[in-house]
Amino acid sequence: MIIFDSTLLPESVPESFLQTSSGLTCDGVPIAGIADAVGTPVYVYAAGAIRQAYQRLDTAFAGYPHRIHFALKSNSTLALLRLLRELGSCADANSVGELQVAERAGFTPEQLVFTGVGKTREELAYAVGRGVAAINAESPGELDRIAEVARALGKAAKVALRVNPDIDAKSHPKISTGMKVNKFGVPIEDAPQLYRERLGTPELQMVGVHIHIGSQITSVEPMVRAATALSDLAIALKADGVPLEHVDLGGGLGVSYDGQPVLSEADYAEAVLPALRRCGLPVVLEPGRSLVAAAGVLVATVVDIKTFPGGRRFAVLDAGMTELIRPAMYGAFHRIVPVAAVEPGTADETWDVVGPICESSDVFGRDRALPPLRVGDRLAILDAGAYGAVMASNYNRRLLCPEVLVDAGGWAIIRRRQTLDDILALEV
Repeated sequence: MIIFDSTLLPESVPESFLQTSSGLTCDGVPIAGIADAVGTPVYVYAAGAIRQAYQRLDTAFAGYPHRIHFALKSNSTLALLRLLRELGSCADANSVGELQVAERAGFTPEQLVFTGVGKTREELAYAVGRGVAAINAESPGELDRIAEVARALGKAAKVALRVNPDIDAKSHPKISTGMKVNKFGVPIEDAPQLYRERLGTPELQMVGVHIHIGSQITSVEPMVRAATALSDLAIALKADGVPLEHVDLGGGLGVSYDGQPVLSEADYAEAVLPALRRCGLPVVLEPGRSLVAAAGVLVATVVDIKTFPGGRRFAVLDAGMTELIRPAMYGAFHRIVPVAAVEPGTADETWDVVGPICESSDVFGRDRALPPLRVGDRLAILDAGAYGAVMASNYNRRLLCPEVLVDAGGWAIIRRRQTLDDILALEV
């Protein structure tokens, strides 16, 4: 095995993706062969990496009653959802579309929680009518709307109120959700009164309490504070006679995009379980990124090379912010590596790796150490399995790229490349 000679590619490269003498592989399958057959850009996922990530989290919480509800917002491709369901996962949906996709993937309503800030009456009617395990309600007004919808349907809705504990997740401000400057939940100090007021509402079964302070959390302190606040509230609510069945800690466990150490699943469980044990209620976990990010890469082809005065080199790819928007939206870092094998002793050059979109923000990485590149070379953008394909767009009338799943030494297209006819079918 050849290890890339680059400070931007530390030893923590996802173990499913390795550079061998024949080039970059995904669980032993040459990525170049996939790209030859399918074309680029293309997302390639490793089923083995998803299994390992799920099992690590499940094992970490094995000593405490828990349910894992995969967050579809991170990746909602059907084949990956089916894989997670087979592993024992439940699902967390943020829209009626995600609820329906989860059901098509084989999840039953009892395996679904419904989250989201601005749920419409139509979405609430669907969730109540289907009998999902819990609707994570965002406000007093939403509690009232759920009750009205349930009354009209002649049903009782299972509800968990989302609380905002004003805890800084210490992640990117655009993915921090647990502070009072954020739009999410109700102030945690208001929650006891809201639960007491709804105890007599027959259409509402107040089965849980929900908290989610943000995404890509890499330090233990915010996690512990959130778990402690959640447990303290649950204890107070039980003392008030609220028949809680679970607490929902949300998700947020971060991954290492740059190779720096992050919390492991075991570290996460060890940090939060002492607080959770105090309330004695089963915990719902809503991971997304931590299960699928490292399992996916975006493979692209260099379509142009440009050199500006002063020696700045640009490698222009056939993938851009339409395929992976995280760098443009968040300034996110993703490691970039060549797909072809690199000859030992090859000296790196400094490159700006950019996309073809007519936006200055369409940049995957600046000042990256990569071997000499030519038109036709392929690059892989690592850790793209979460918030990659699911956030893709048709900006510039670009077609959504295909997705491939590698498993058991073979691979299959799990989403074909979009066509222009697919897009225009919606237009008159």
